[in-house]
Amino acid sequence: MTIGFFDSGIGGLSVLAESLRRLPDQDYLYMADTLHVPYGPKSQDEVKGYVFEAVERMMQEGIDALVVACNTATSIAVEELREMYDLPIVGMEPAVKPAVEMNRATGKRVLVMATALTLTMPRYYALISRVDDGGIVDSLPLPELVPYCESLQFDPAVLEPYFRSKLAAYNLDDYGIIVLGCTHYPFYADILRNVLPPHISIVDGNAGTIRRLSALLNRFGIVGHGSGRVKFMCTGNEPAYLDKMQTALAFVSENLARREEAAL
Repeated sequence: MTIGFFDSGIGGLSVLAESLRRLPDQDYLYMADTLHVPYGPKSQDEVKGYVFEAVERMMQEGIDALVVACNTATSIAVEELREMYDLPIVGMEPAVKPAVEMNRATGKRVLVMATALTLTMPRYYALISRVDDGGIVDSLPLPELVPYCESLQFDPAVLEPYFRSKLAAYNLDDYGIIVLGCTHYPFYADILRNVLPPHISIVDGNAGTIRRLSALLNRFGIVGHGSGRVKFMCTGNEPAYLDKMQTALAFVSENLARREEAAL
């Protein structure tokens, strides 16, 4: 059995790292749409076409389930993908609901960081309308962060001033949680932690996504007999990018393991 993961670039590797930890007996195919990354500045119709083309390539490889490990692609294409293919398909959604529930008793606000396109999608507005009855959620687009991640720019000397400049207009005393609403953004959780006051928590939707994936696999009777093998593919067929994906997966996996160890 092979679980497919799709993203515009390397961001979805943050979700794959979570799946490798929780579902190590599956094998994986990871597809990055390197021809068209980043999705944030592009139109909805363009992105939908890119997603459909890439997922069809993945289907030809023989995947048994699909994780659309990209919030923007999920918002634009996941419902149609479920109509097109008869297999378990899991999408991404910013972890606004758990963040609002965690902050409800404290009176603190929630700040959602995501791509500009995600933040303008009807699916995002519907999510906010559904869970934010107290009007405590604010949204912050970070258009530069995906290109930073795609270039493997993880230097705190560059990123800490970047985050400080983006957060300068906010009174951080008012906030209790920051939601990372793009799968590229968890690569920067540790750097962001360094610029935030200690009372602010950082959450993403990765763990919840893999819990949903696990439940669907059980429902469909998809039993893993693999060993956590990962096959990398990209729409641009660039060997250098395949190497980059392995480097990025190692980086985000090490960060995840370090945070889990620190939490024990």
